[in-house]
Formats: sequence, C-alpha cells, structure tokens
Amino acid sequence: MEIVSKAFIGLVALEHLYILYLEMFAWETLGKKTFKGALASELFKPTKGLAANQGLYNGFLAAGLIWSLCISDPIWSKNIGMFFLGCVSVAGLFGAMYSRAIFFKQALPALISLICAYLFL
Repeated sequence: MEIVSKAFIGLVALEHLYILYLEMFAWETLGKKTFKGALASELFKPTKGLAANQGLYNGFLAAGLIWSLCISDPIWSKNIGMFFLGCVSVAGLFGAMYSRAIFFKQALPALISLICAYLFL
C-alpha cells in the first residue's frame, strides 16, 4: 500500500505540474479551452500575469510533493507529503466554493492521497 500512496502523491504532483504549464505558459491558448465557461475570452490576455502567478504557486505545491517522494527518512517523507497534500486539499476546498468541478479535479484527489498517506506511509 506504500507504493499506492506514493503513486497517488505522484499523480497529484503531476496534476499541479500540468496546472503550472497551463497557467504560466498556455493561458491564452489551452487556458481558453480549459476555462471557456469560467472566464470571458477577452479577459485571458489582461489576466495572463495573474494566471502565471497562480501557476507558480501550483509549481511550488508540485515541488513539495515531489520532494516528499525523494526523502529517505520515512517519517519526514510522510510529514512533508501530508503537509503539501493538506495545502492542495485546502486550496481545492476553497476553489470548490466557486466551482464544484474544482472539488472533483483538485480537492478530491488530494484528499484521497492524504488519507492513503496517513494510513499507509
């Protein structure tokens, strides 16, 4: 089950690397397709800097999760992983107040990973 827990952490990290890419580098192209109902098309260009900043934060979350997988001490690895999964969960729950889809795309995978890390790491 340890491998499953670490795989879930890795998947959440990959998701946040994708969000980093989307918000920092593809906001006006792929971002328009992804967030077509949430933001008017003409707002993507003026919000590019804001989206890039959000993407950077998602990158920090991914880096923390990846870091947790590289730590050899099992207690520290678990604690660091659970901290960053908690951060992702809180961000996803906050976002879910504005979009139910965010709960399922961001918060739920992080919460499942958090529970697995708590139980099996």
